Amino acid sequence: MEHGSYYAPHGGLDGQKSLLTGRSVFTEAYAFIPRGVMSDIVTSQLPFWQHTRLWVLSRPMSGFSETFSHYIMEVGPQGGSDRPESDPAAQSALFVLEGHLHLTVEGAQHDLVPGSFVYIPAGAQWQIKNTHSEAARFNWIRKIWQPLEGLEKPPFMIANERDITPTAMPDTGGRWATTRFVDVNDMRHDMHITIVTFKPGGLIPFMETHVMEHGLYVLQGKGVYKLNEDWIEVEPGDYMWLRAFCPQACYAGGDEPFRYLLYKDMNRHADLHLLK
Repeated sequence: MEHGSYYAPHGGLDGQKSLLTGRSVFTEAYAFIPRGVMSDIVTSQLPFWQHTRLWVLSRPMSGFSETFSHYIMEVGPQGGSDRPESDPAAQSALFVLEGHLHLTVEGAQHDLVPGSFVYIPAGAQWQIKNTHSEAARFNWIRKIWQPLEGLEKPPFMIANERDITPTAMPDTGGRWATTRFVDVNDMRHDMHITIVTFKPGGLIPFMETHVMEHGLYVLQGKGVYKLNEDWIEVEPGDYMWLRAFCPQACYAGGDEPFRYLLYKDMNRHADLHLLK
């Protein structure tokens, strides 16, 4: 499977002569955040992080994301954190877009490069630092792990997507494939982070309508996504959030693979207490 570079926002600010018209969409079924709005003035900061800013792409709120938060982190030289996570119930998944980072989890040290994927179980002690001269940027997805009697926490894991053979979807001739970082039959995991790849001409040939909530960050290439009743053209750096049961389909365009990082919640009963 062909891999290109990963898109990461660098901020900046449009000039005073720019048009206000943009591609952002926020509905009850989905939200679309184009890369052009990830400017300097919409960044956030976190306690106990040094030389770091972030773009918050999704977070739990009424009528929006219900299960997860998704950040793009930008860590400057000598930046990082000795206390990155303030919630001991939160599990984390990291995916590096640019730069190099030094990660320590329960005392074990790891070097992260573009394409590195990391799963950090809830309650683990970890630190992350940028000891290089260039900024590093990575996706950070957080979700409260849902414990069940008889299931242990998933273990820490680290991999690079370039070392994983994608799984082709049936009857697609390899034009639609998924890079899976964890075993789909491992019930300890209550979320899956994958990379979905469509070669030019590849497509989702029907309107998927299913229970998982989705977060999609476009890594490479361009495509057209059908979200509920709307067709939206997407490019690297764009972000989509899909509510459970939001109809979805897409097809790849251009002359390179269309690839996105995908979050979805998995492997648990529907929460019957959610609306209490």
